[in-house]
Amino acid sequence: MNTRISPITPGSNTELAPLEAKILAERGRISPLYQILLNAPEIARGWEALLTAIRNRNSLSPAIREMIILRVAILNKADYEFDAHVPHAIKAGMSQKKIDALRNPSINQLFDEQERLILQLTDVMTKEIQVPDSLFDQVKPHFNDQEILELVTTISAYNMVSRLLNALHIGH
Repeated sequence: MNTRISPITPGSNTELAPLEAKILAERGRISPLYQILLNAPEIARGWEALLTAIRNRNSLSPAIREMIILRVAILNKADYEFDAHVPHAIKAGMSQKKIDALRNPSINQLFDEQERLILQLTDVMTKEIQVPDSLFDQVKPHFNDQEILELVTTISAYNMVSRLLNALHIGH
């Protein structure tokens, strides 16, 4: 399946060179997603800043962050996103059993209590949008305010990522 809008070939527009250099510095490559985002340089800049903060500059453990990203990708049927983050999850220490368990609609007992709460929050925010007080009241004792904001922002941002990937047919 082809992307719905044309990607920008890295190096093809000298005006984009500083932005491409920044993306390369943070990501190590200009992925198909960023090649599409380069169609709107200001959006690409903002996207890069937001996603870099979420992925690389917050207090959540990399394993928790990747667990959220993988779960959102599964829920939103964003196979490209899932496949792109499996190596990150493994590097962060997630077992293949846990990665595989994220594909199941129900939350597996392989996950500890805190992870199950994060997955419940991820599921509710992704599928139902509104978080009931009863779930939030269960999550709150496990995290400080900064961590709660980082959890919610990670879930929200990766819903944005997967939905953009799907809408524009980016990836496989």
